[in-house]
Amino acid sequence: MGSASLTSTDGAFESLSKREVSCWGDIGAVLDELSSTPRGDLPTDFSTGAAFVTFDYGIDGVSIEIAKYAACLERMLGSDGGLAPIHLVGGEFTERADRVLSSRWTRHTWPNSNGWSKWDDGRWFSRLFYEDLPAESPESREMAVVIWQKAVALTSRLSELVHRSGVRLLVPVNINSNPGNVAAALALVLSSEILDVCVLNSNHDFYWEGGSVPGVGAVGVRDHFFRNHENPDFFGVFTRLFPWNGRRWLQMNINARQSETLCAEHGFESRDVGEVGTAISELFFEPVSIAERREKRRSMGCILTDGGERPLSVSIDHFLGGLDEWMQQQAPVLLGQNDGLELDFGNDALTFFLQPTRVVDRKRIDRDCAIIQALFTHAAFVERFESNPERCILLHVSGPVPIEHQSVLVEVLEAYRRLLESVSESIGRRVFLSFSVGTEEHPAMAGLGLERLYIHDIYKLADMILFPSETEGRGLPIVESAASDVPIVCSRYTPEVVFGEVVGEHLGPEQRILHTVFPVGEFSPSLLQEVTDFLFEPEKREKRFNHNKNAVRNRYGTPALDCTFRGFLDRLLTP
Repeated sequence: MGSASLTSTDGAFESLSKREVSCWGDIGAVLDELSSTPRGDLPTDFSTGAAFVTFDYGIDGVSIEIAKYAACLERMLGSDGGLAPIHLVGGEFTERADRVLSSRWTRHTWPNSNGWSKWDDGRWFSRLFYEDLPAESPESREMAVVIWQKAVALTSRLSELVHRSGVRLLVPVNINSNPGNVAAALALVLSSEILDVCVLNSNHDFYWEGGSVPGVGAVGVRDHFFRNHENPDFFGVFTRLFPWNGRRWLQMNINARQSETLCAEHGFESRDVGEVGTAISELFFEPVSIAERREKRRSMGCILTDGGERPLSVSIDHFLGGLDEWMQQQAPVLLGQNDGLELDFGNDALTFFLQPTRVVDRKRIDRDCAIIQALFTHAAFVERFESNPERCILLHVSGPVPIEHQSVLVEVLEAYRRLLESVSESIGRRVFLSFSVGTEEHPAMAGLGLERLYIHDIYKLADMILFPSETEGRGLPIVESAASDVPIVCSRYTPEVVFGEVVGEHLGPEQRILHTVFPVGEFSPSLLQEVTDFLFEPEKREKRFNHNKNAVRNRYGTPALDCTFRGFLDRLLTP
């Protein structure tokens, strides 16, 4: 690609397989050679399409963003009014990926490229980042050989896919920024450099965001990536790969802080980095009537109770008793104080809190239970709640539970138990917790006259979004809730500069997203009153809704994303 093809680079791939690598220094030497190899001619266009590469595809935030980027590029790269081919490459495509990815796009499985615990059951991830690899030790040399061998195998498969598809543009997402699979990151560098293709390296998270050398500064959630920083040969290769500073590579980050760090601390030229925003579908902006919302909620009730006409709860103890088995299947579930409590999803007296995320530790979902518990100590809220005996509360979490975060789910369940124990039994019977694990339809819906749900519908179920996340690369729920006319209580997550970018603290008042701050500590009476007003006096929300919808449309509409990608493509095609 450019002037290269798989046929003309057969020798290079053959030499890779025969290359003797016995230590990290040998891998560094290969990277040196790739950096100094002359490049071929630049492509004149990318009309043959683009190939996205990531660890796996599902209903997570990264997959959702890939779908937006892919839709943008297939329009932009197409010729004669048609759509350009889009290829999706990953270690796994879950069943739920169909809800995010277009059937037009060609899927390619890249075996053994999955990340973290799914990469060879986490064996190599643990060896690299949770166990000691002393410099020049047999353990360090052994790991270098393992990573090289796995990278060569991955390179062969990826290069074959790229050659067969004919694409000249690769868009890896997080492969070379968040080190879930070091061999895959090395393979992507080897493939792209030998084939001489252009790369838009999309970075949602970097290993150094929330991570640092152990014992230096505050403890971070990604400190493990620095476990072996004192092994210079390993850490030198590691830092070169995440991300690779290739001559055909541009770094496409999701916030300005990432770009500034790459330039100031990692030696990147400002020309080779930039930011890409998100795009909000027009479907988020469409208003829904009370009757429409009622029907959408009934659809969710059908999902949560496996097609049942009467949504009945499962007790916490009953659910915990079968949790290990549930984790393997992750069917939607409605939890209550006891088994068999009915929740009427069509009743307008249902107060619906939504956390639109997966169940992972940094999302701090247990804090949702804490704020609801605090509301029951606030007189104005209690008066409103008790004034209607049909009033119920549902805390709904929409995303799945990664297998490695089962303990986090247990923490959420225990927080829910504490909430129920803090109120009277009669009130506790009216407070529910549910998990839809990314499920948006059920076969029974048609017979009940209900329609499947989509991600924009999930937001419209809610009276309020709760988002107490600890750290985020962007913080999409803030933007999506604003477009959906739903108030949000969100933390000032780290990096705070990223939070400030999302809500628009650097912009004029008309461009800022209005929100309520989720506190780190206690819930003040003023905060609890603000939440109470938003829940029970809709007229107080109208001014905020209109303001936020206009701000989001101006900043995150599809035209803005198209313009950003056009700028990146122009840079790739310019000598």
